[in-house]
Amino acid sequence: MPTWIFYALLSMVFAGFTAVIAKLGLKNVSGDAGLAVRTAFVFVLVWVNALAFGHVRDFNQLTYKDVFFLALSGITTTLSWIFYYRAIKQGDVSAVAVIDKASIVITLVLSFWILKEPFTWRIALATILIVSGLLVLTVK
Repeated sequence: MPTWIFYALLSMVFAGFTAVIAKLGLKNVSGDAGLAVRTAFVFVLVWVNALAFGHVRDFNQLTYKDVFFLALSGITTTLSWIFYYRAIKQGDVSAVAVIDKASIVITLVLSFWILKEPFTWRIALATILIVSGLLVLTVK
């Protein structure tokens, strides 16, 4: 198994736990307050990871363009997390998670258009299945 698939599977498992654990932590606070606490832990742990594995030396290789795109990604991540936490505070995590994960369709379109990644019949079929599942869940 390629390393990237292993990492993606680990990401999937931890992401699956994240929403349910977060919902438990939002019992007595707003989504925004809960997100602030969570993000503080994320900030510290990401820095510990970068320091522990010696990746801070990579910072001198960053260009202004790299920093711009990473900052833009940080802004979109922040907005995504703010609305995600507000959604799981008010709604069922099972429904919110499916809708949120449908962002893969946006990711796919952007990866083909901007990154020029290949479009295959397998990706097309997977996209159709994802959108179908989203419609089954959200249309009454």
